[in-house]
Amino acid sequence: MIKLFKSKFYLALTLMLVVFVFGVFGYRYISGFSWVDACYMTIITVTTVGFSEVQPLDANGKIFTIFLIISSVFIFAFAISVITEYILSRNSKELLKKKKVKNTIKKMSNHVVVCGYGRNGMQAAERLRAYKKPFLVIEKDKEIIEKYEDDILFIEGDANDDEVLIEAGIDRAQYLIATLPDDAANLFVVLSARQINKKLYIISRASLVNSQKKLQLAGANQVIMPDKIGGDHMASLVVMPDLITFMDKLSVEGEHTTNLEEVAIEDFADQVDCNSLRDLDLRKKTGCTIIGYIAPDGEYIINPEADMKLQPKSKVIVLGRPEQIKKLNDMFHIA
Repeated sequence: MIKLFKSKFYLALTLMLVVFVFGVFGYRYISGFSWVDACYMTIITVTTVGFSEVQPLDANGKIFTIFLIISSVFIFAFAISVITEYILSRNSKELLKKKKVKNTIKKMSNHVVVCGYGRNGMQAAERLRAYKKPFLVIEKDKEIIEKYEDDILFIEGDANDDEVLIEAGIDRAQYLIATLPDDAANLFVVLSARQINKKLYIISRASLVNSQKKLQLAGANQVIMPDKIGGDHMASLVVMPDLITFMDKLSVEGEHTTNLEEVAIEDFADQVDCNSLRDLDLRKKTGCTIIGYIAPDGEYIINPEADMKLQPKSKVIVLGRPEQIKKLNDMFHIA
């Protein structure tokens, strides 16, 4: 649509310029006006402002003026219609887009709300999209929204505004990720979100150590300090470089490059009589190795024993190459 508008706009601009040049030369050589007077007469004629002529016109000048007025009226009308059409179609497109976004959000539940689309918010969105986790982003910068709106579902507004959070379906959401650059802003977001949804799992970014405890008191389940993590990672590369490099190789970027997978016991229960980890026998069936167990109460067990009894609502962490993880997902129909 923009391309079509540009072509029409350039055509209208060209026609207006032609009329202006035509009028100036006509008054200059038909009526014998000076260049300044010819320009003046052309402007007051095509704009129909009604000022008097700089000097009386003869018959040829009057005929030329009539022709100039008629042609300029049609060309100016065409130019106005082009601009009006663009404005109206743009507004209609924006309204339809906003309506579509609202309808999509109304249908969402157990989704993730990401507050802010800066560096951390962008990384979070990329990871969520790689795992096909439904999410939306609250962002107040219109330029950022226009740049990425084809790939990301945005809500334009301030995440500190309760109405914006409600519009994002925070009452139906499962997670909230607060990635705003200011700790105070994240604190207000956490407070507001916790008041609206008591069951919401909230993950917040923090820049200062002093903010970590405040965010937890406000209701954040997890507080992440990107700068601290980055520093620890760089120092670890000095102390134990091979181990850290190996850990970096355990990619969790998406379905085609994943080496680690979190699987709920319920995903196996309908297909395998699994009373213990040994009963699952994932190593033989898929090549994947169980390296962790998460109990229903949240306890994490590293490298669990094969005879460990499995409980409802527990999870296992499996390790494998991408093709092995894919085989696991396909075999047990894990989404």
